[in-house]
Amino acid sequence: MIRRTLAVVFVILMTIGMGLFPVSAEEYEDSDTIILRIANCEEYIDEGHWGEDEVIDLESGDVFGNNPMIEDFENWYLKTYGKKVKIEYSTYGTNEDLYNQMTLGDTFDIVCPSDYMCLKMMDEDMLLPLSDEFFDKSNKNNFYVNGLSPYIKNLMETTTINNRKWSDYSAGYMWGTMGFVYNPKKISREEASTWKLFENSKYARQITIKDSVRDTYFGVLGLLYSDKLTSPEFKNSKDYNKKITELMNDVSPETIDKAEKKLQEIRDYTYCFETDSGKSDMVAGKTVASFQWSGDGVYTLDQADEDNFYLEFAVPKECSNIWCDAWVMLKDGIQNDKEKQDAAEAFINYISRPDNVIRNMYYIGYTSCISGGNDDRIFEYADWCYGAEDEDNTVDYPLGFFFTGDESDKNYIIKTTKDQTKRQLFSQYPTSDVLDRCAVMMFFDDEENARMNQMWINVRCFNLSSVPLFDWLIALGIIVFIAVLVTVIVFRNKIFRRKRLKGFKRIS
Repeated sequence: MIRRTLAVVFVILMTIGMGLFPVSAEEYEDSDTIILRIANCEEYIDEGHWGEDEVIDLESGDVFGNNPMIEDFENWYLKTYGKKVKIEYSTYGTNEDLYNQMTLGDTFDIVCPSDYMCLKMMDEDMLLPLSDEFFDKSNKNNFYVNGLSPYIKNLMETTTINNRKWSDYSAGYMWGTMGFVYNPKKISREEASTWKLFENSKYARQITIKDSVRDTYFGVLGLLYSDKLTSPEFKNSKDYNKKITELMNDVSPETIDKAEKKLQEIRDYTYCFETDSGKSDMVAGKTVASFQWSGDGVYTLDQADEDNFYLEFAVPKECSNIWCDAWVMLKDGIQNDKEKQDAAEAFINYISRPDNVIRNMYYIGYTSCISGGNDDRIFEYADWCYGAEDEDNTVDYPLGFFFTGDESDKNYIIKTTKDQTKRQLFSQYPTSDVLDRCAVMMFFDDEENARMNQMWINVRCFNLSSVPLFDWLIALGIIVFIAVLVTVIVFRNKIFRRKRLKGFKRIS
């Protein structure tokens, strides 16, 4: 009895003590533990627990995802630097979801948004630049700077905002293009290789479109400017890529109005607006083509292959988006904590180690920004995935542009089957002619974003301003008629009720 009483008193005192002196989440950990808060897209990092049949057996050694990448990093950091780090990992759906979370008060140390959101965060002074130590090539643990693809390096260094390089604030993670996954038995490659597919009446209600304002707006601009983008005069201009970038990031009121009208026209041609169901709709045969990011394109083709359902991937001939998701450090999270910044940059380096790059690529199906530098395992992995086992009837597929910056580099050519030039290999590593006609999505300011969002509301919801005056008059007439009819019925009921009451009184 005495022991139970003492135990109760102890619990009460502990409860009161915790109320008077609240303990932060960090203090539950060892005082030497670094807490690192990371936010990333859903299913966008290796979660481990691979099956025994999923071993990637490369010549350089096997790669296998036993534990989650996050857990492996925590163990590696302790072993490498002698310090404990604890990852608080969370996910979000879209770039806009992430931005809204931070606006509403959520605090993170590292996040992985897309190109335009990285640039927006740079413009709003939300980001901490990567340290000089992070770019020190003499450090053997700096896997990022020693392994970044020359192509991606150039892309990020030449993309600037307010005279600041994107590459100074962001570390590339995954990259790709946008295009159409299509069924070649139902639709030709030529038909699938243009943004005009959106309005092709032959395939009404058989095409899916992205439920994403930025991506779909880009595609509709490609449709609106199709003839201009494919004209010899435009394609042969000296500042061709600059012109594409300006055109595909045009958010003037006039252009947004044109895009809205065009979207409302093609809305009736589409099967649906989607963010994830397009893949399964293609595999199920409900649609003949689906507007997809290249990584999702690979996933869709892989899933279809398991069901012996043959699909291909095409990039529009007019232009496409070259997108890149990148890791950034947030000022509000890192603040002036040097240990936390070191851990954050170590995390970026750890997932940029070639074996971990391969694990992430295998698990999520997207293409890493890391080529591996002097470590050839990532090229080995590409050859492991797409190299032809039988060297007869093969074609050469050059990847030098990505791995060394030299497309003619004979050491980086995959001998593959002809169909892979239109399928997964093409999706993951597009050819140079495709990349030449790609543009980066830039960020929009608050006013431009407001116009874009209103346009999207008008398209996805019911746009009252688009209803003709004649339709308004008809609707108003119907409303007046119903109101008069209801009034007459109510009035008649009141008169009838009065008469019944009077009659009842007379009878009584």
